[in-house]
Amino acid sequence: MTKKTRNRSALFVFVTIALDAMGIGIIIPIMPDLMQELSGEDIGNAALWGGYLAFSYAIMQFLFGPTIGNLSDRYGRRPVLLISLFMLGVDYVVMALAPNLLILFIGRVLSGIAGATHSTATAYIADVTPKEKRAAAFGLVGAGFGVGFVFGPAIGGVIGEFGTRAPFVAAAALAFLNFAYGYFLIPESLPREKRRKFELHRANPMGALYQMRRVPMVGWFVVAMFLYALSHYVYPAVWSYYTKEKFGWANWEIGVSLAAVGIGFALVQGILIRPFLKRFGEKTTAFLGLGFNILGMTGIALVGSGWMLYALMPLTVLGDIVKPALTGLMSNMIPDDAQGELQGIISSAQSISVILSPIMMTQLFGVFTGTDASIYFPGAPFIAAALIMMLTAIPLRIGLSRGK
Repeated sequence: MTKKTRNRSALFVFVTIALDAMGIGIIIPIMPDLMQELSGEDIGNAALWGGYLAFSYAIMQFLFGPTIGNLSDRYGRRPVLLISLFMLGVDYVVMALAPNLLILFIGRVLSGIAGATHSTATAYIADVTPKEKRAAAFGLVGAGFGVGFVFGPAIGGVIGEFGTRAPFVAAAALAFLNFAYGYFLIPESLPREKRRKFELHRANPMGALYQMRRVPMVGWFVVAMFLYALSHYVYPAVWSYYTKEKFGWANWEIGVSLAAVGIGFALVQGILIRPFLKRFGEKTTAFLGLGFNILGMTGIALVGSGWMLYALMPLTVLGDIVKPALTGLMSNMIPDDAQGELQGIISSAQSISVILSPIMMTQLFGVFTGTDASIYFPGAPFIAAALIMMLTAIPLRIGLSRGK
């Protein structure tokens, strides 16, 4: 593939991830109001329903992530990516029309099954990028997500002032627009000679993880990725509930704060990740990212005013350098015909985190904000996240020592 074609393909993936993130980000600011509307509960219990909703999405991603990754290794990235995008659009339509929690949960199950967009797009990047440049290229994926979060939450916060269902309509329109763009413009990245036979034992969560016995040092990095994601998912799990409860923020204020974080993520993943990797390398960059996360999460838990969250954002967004560094370390250990499988495994590890993190974090939020709470401390989930981030250094260190 020529350099011009690689650049065009990378741009497509960037736009795909940005639009996908925009669709997700649009609905975050209104989730507290929607959960209270459909459950009839206070914000602490509404957060628990939000955690269960995230759980239903994550369990489907865990079960189907390796299957989707393996299908893309067999049939190519393009058809898998397009089907995933179309199903996401259907999901948003279902959620926009949901009259009760049951239908809302059905919609999230559908989107969980179709949640291969990110992992398939990352495999696409691996297909078109030389090994020595993959870690920086994976930062492009993060940058796309950051750009999506600049516009998504801001739009969702404003649109959400007109009703809790309006953002879902906008998200559906974006998903179908993304599908149309991909259908007419995306080239296939995986040549037929590099595709491999679909094998069922490699296309399930445990079977896919078992395949990592071929390169055992990757297993420790997968554990590190799991713990990192378990901690990092505190943000989508409780940010909107936390800021609404502690600072009384309106939907538009939640949206603006998430948009600011998105700008930071875009700058870090699109620009700063490269000088970090060039100066420190993938290993040191990963450890630096862990430190930034620990400091940022602890600060968020303890601040007394909403404006202080903005002061802590540089630490929060710099912490996002961990993921591309870890992904780059793993990708360079895996053969070209298994990049989709690797991304499916990473997706499964992250999905286990998303299964556990929303339940854990929303439970902590409910315990420390409920009417019967012995100690009122809305920031408890962020303290827990900082402690988990500390633990992430252990498997990372073991993996590095064994990979020498």
